[in-house]
Amino acid sequence: MLYGIMKHAVLGPPLRALYRPHVEGLEHIPAEGPAILASNHLSFSDSIFLPLVVDRKITFLAKAEYFTGPGVKGWMTKHFMSATGQVPIDRTGGRASVAAIGTGIRVLREGSLLGVYPEGTRSPDGRLYRGRTGPARMALAAPAPVIPVAMIGTDRIQPTGQKVPNLAPLEIRIGPPLDFSRYAGMEDDRFVLRSMTDEIMYELMLLSGQEYVDVYASRAKELIRRYGTSTPTPEQVAQADATLKRSA
Repeated sequence: MLYGIMKHAVLGPPLRALYRPHVEGLEHIPAEGPAILASNHLSFSDSIFLPLVVDRKITFLAKAEYFTGPGVKGWMTKHFMSATGQVPIDRTGGRASVAAIGTGIRVLREGSLLGVYPEGTRSPDGRLYRGRTGPARMALAAPAPVIPVAMIGTDRIQPTGQKVPNLAPLEIRIGPPLDFSRYAGMEDDRFVLRSMTDEIMYELMLLSGQEYVDVYASRAKELIRRYGTSTPTPEQVAQADATLKRSA
């Protein structure tokens, strides 16, 4: 109920009036049944604008820190995330990653739309980064089709770290569903999962027009913090790794 109130009465009307999002491909989202909406990730506001244009409720997997912040701001963030249909997950890796995938599979098996960001974190510089294989595993285990979604302009509307959003053009492009049923029963084959993930990222690259970098976004952020470079390339990543190994 809170999701509907936030979408149709609180956030939806003013945001649609202000930003007038241009949307392509809504017909690719099924009227019922499970599906994964796999989106690029430029801004915190990605998870706000996409539900505004999709009739069905979208459940997002969100980092647990959004639900555990201290003070009034933490309380408000927690209730906002819950009201907008987001589910907390632990992103520390290992068993936590397995649990997060299990949560996604459960949501899909309930017949819901699941929103995921294959990059795992926001792009540090507007480019599209290497995808994580979790969404591919969920797609096979549920099973469910994967629908690529390109958010365009959200990084200008709300850059990382900026609390008050800007007014800027917003475009959302939704591509045709990707059917991976040919890989049924192969959710534990890492080569299959990587092939599926690369196909998803290729479609996102075409839809978004972003430059693709075959490096994980989390690794790129680490290099930016460590070396001060704003656009790490795969070659720079390899060089940095080699330097770290020599100094170890």
